[in-house]
Amino acid sequence: MTNQQPEIPAHALSFVIVGAGMAGILATIKLLEAGYRNITVLEKAATLGGTWRDNTYPGVACDIPSHFYSYSFAPNPHWSQQYSPGHEIQAYLQRVAAEHGITPHIRYGEEVSECSFIDGAWLIRTRNGFQTSADVVLACTGVTHHPNLPELPGLASFAGASFHSARWNHAVAIDARRVGVIGTGSSAVQIVPALVARVAALTLFQRTPQWIMPFENKRFSSEEQAEFARDPSIMRAMRAGIARRFVENFSDAVVDADSPRLQVMEDLCRENLEKHVLDPQLREQLRPSYRVACKRLVVSSNFYHAIQHPNARLVTAGIQSLEAGGVRTSDGRLHELDVLILATGFHTSQFMRPMHVSGPAGVSLDAVWGGRPSAYLTVAVPGFPNFFMINGPGSPVGNFPLIEVAELQMGYVLQLIALLGRGQCRHVSPTVVDTAQYNAEREQAARKTVWTTGCRSWYLDAAGVPAAWPWKIARFRSELAEPRLTAYELS
Repeated sequence: MTNQQPEIPAHALSFVIVGAGMAGILATIKLLEAGYRNITVLEKAATLGGTWRDNTYPGVACDIPSHFYSYSFAPNPHWSQQYSPGHEIQAYLQRVAAEHGITPHIRYGEEVSECSFIDGAWLIRTRNGFQTSADVVLACTGVTHHPNLPELPGLASFAGASFHSARWNHAVAIDARRVGVIGTGSSAVQIVPALVARVAALTLFQRTPQWIMPFENKRFSSEEQAEFARDPSIMRAMRAGIARRFVENFSDAVVDADSPRLQVMEDLCRENLEKHVLDPQLREQLRPSYRVACKRLVVSSNFYHAIQHPNARLVTAGIQSLEAGGVRTSDGRLHELDVLILATGFHTSQFMRPMHVSGPAGVSLDAVWGGRPSAYLTVAVPGFPNFFMINGPGSPVGNFPLIEVAELQMGYVLQLIALLGRGQCRHVSPTVVDTAQYNAEREQAARKTVWTTGCRSWYLDAAGVPAAWPWKIARFRSELAEPRLTAYELS
């Protein structure tokens, strides 16, 4: 560490936050609470909300209970049900942003193209030509904002409408049409029940079957919502109970491939399949060959019912090509369609890219990552001073609600930012040695998780190593409670 620098008043430190989704809203609120005011949020879209702004497909909902999937400092007594629909979550984010005064800090329609560390500060440029500088950059871009568009031969020749589930075209008529859905992840499992009774025919193209965990989506009555509003301690107790069960029954189980809890989950999923899919041939087509939770576990109360609807058909033959009239599969059959929905997920390893990030001397973050994004404790990268990520590489994206993850990360980052204000340094970044040691330990631990037990999933990086947090959540909370300054370079 260098000699003590003069203190920097909170109002003098400048910040750029990239993204106004769940994490960007949180980061702005927490900076304002800490006394910082020189904050610019650059959002590429016309409104805030991130995932919940982008995903407007029929049936969209969160698979985490709403009283848990909400900011700890902003409980919402008016969730309509335990697992709330997407439009309620988007409205919640908009309300929280307005109530905490962050909307004046947001510049919409500004997609960041370049972020360069020059002469001791960050220079940020957008595709629209806007340019600004900042002492600190927080990348709050999330992991599900770049749709994964499959390379399907002949897609351009399809005469009907086609679009990704996260770019739903509401101008396209769905009712009484022949609709195809490619994919069997969470989005597809929500879309199929929402559409099957509306369409003339629904064809689900399945490459890999999914384990489906059943759940009951309790609706909250107006009386219950009023009681939540009168006594917020009820919501706090509910949240604590959900968190405890979530950790015990899921989060801590998936990081231990030998956990007995995994067997309990598998028994529940297998019973769900056996009990609710009556046709033995269909049942076997829907039965995965890999362990429960190797892929991201899908929850649904009505998918199995929907796929057995008279309008529904499951296709397991591989897609050979698209033609003007529909999808031709490897068995030679043409499946005639009017609309094709690509529920094919996201490029989850993109993070803030295609934004170009370069550190001192022009070193590119892409070059440092080399195709395998990594960070120290999920939030920072050596050689990129005062550059922090919320829900960055290695975060518990598959085993814990991202709102609590983001709150823990932001609390940690604020302590590093405070070093700047106290004059302990002008720049802070993790050391190469500590980052390498941490990531080596992380990769070793990741090999013991359920994600390495024999399936293809978006958890795996380019080397086949799970990119998610591989330890119990208690360790994440402990590690991010307070920075270990010996792991950082302060200059």
